[in-house]
Amino acid sequence: MERDEEFWTTSGEADAVTDEWRDMLSATHLPWAVSVPVDADPPGFTASARRWWIDDLALVDCECGPCSGTRTRRELARTDGEFVVVLITLAGQETVAQNDAEACLQPGDAVAWDSTRPARFAVWEPLAKRSLLIPRAALEEVSGRAPMSGGVRLDGGKPATRLLTSYLDTLRTSLPELDQGAISAARNATLELFIGALRSGNDVPATSMAQPALRAQMDRYIERHLLDAVTAQDLAAAHGVSVRTVNRIFNATGQTVGEVIRVRRLARAREELTESDRPISAIAHRWGFSDTSHFSRSFKARYGASPSDYRTAAHLDRAGGAPVQRPVAAVHRAGAGRRETGITAAQG
Repeated sequence: MERDEEFWTTSGEADAVTDEWRDMLSATHLPWAVSVPVDADPPGFTASARRWWIDDLALVDCECGPCSGTRTRRELARTDGEFVVVLITLAGQETVAQNDAEACLQPGDAVAWDSTRPARFAVWEPLAKRSLLIPRAALEEVSGRAPMSGGVRLDGGKPATRLLTSYLDTLRTSLPELDQGAISAARNATLELFIGALRSGNDVPATSMAQPALRAQMDRYIERHLLDAVTAQDLAAAHGVSVRTVNRIFNATGQTVGEVIRVRRLARAREELTESDRPISAIAHRWGFSDTSHFSRSFKARYGASPSDYRTAAHLDRAGGAPVQRPVAAVHRAGAGRRETGITAAQG
């Protein structure tokens, strides 16, 4: 089934363009305050954005003229949820700053910023960019809870960054034809590629610890035995290290072995909820939850909705209804097959 696409564009009316751009950017990239030059050359400031969904991740392509924007405490308070946003420059130049880090982005460069911290940007010339909005809960499935300081630059010359950006290029054109199972797989691959790009940077510490190869081996062991009763003792025996070493490696990401297993089991249960009609109690039992009520509480704490509500919303989404667990507000549907919204709706 063809996946929905959302499209925004400014109307071109000079007296409304700043408000239009603010509303568009806030709808697609979380709340921002923006400024547009009053002396913009004819035909004046214009902007457009397209958004696609990779399960609970949002992929947004945007074009705009010179402008600037800020996220202050006011915008942070209006943001529902916590996200990491990967911004990739496709054409033009943009400066992005967060904390004490400032990145001047050229085509091919990328930066990851944190929605929980103030930020600012400045666009110096006509710009085309791509943004990937990742809910923090999704990121923790592969990275743990180690903090990521905002404004982390991903060098476009590094192989891991090029792999991420080229994958998103391919995914962008393939999304309309993917079924739900393929989209879930694409979503997981996207997260892994982003973590790989983040860890490859010289200016950011590895989010696993100083022994990334061993942690990666343990993660793969957990995935292979996710349906089994895996313990720290099992990991230690399988990898020839002490239990203390296992615990130290996982504690470096702010988690215990048990928490990592629980997060990954919940993630697999979430996939099964959206891809099958198996009873929720059967899914809970399959992924290690003997008590369905405990499973429902854990699921809601992580994904913001009960298993039944999440499944219903996912089925509605595939049928053309409102999406589930999106990082920004859903829009009204305007005809079958595609969503059109924003300041001026246009056929994409």
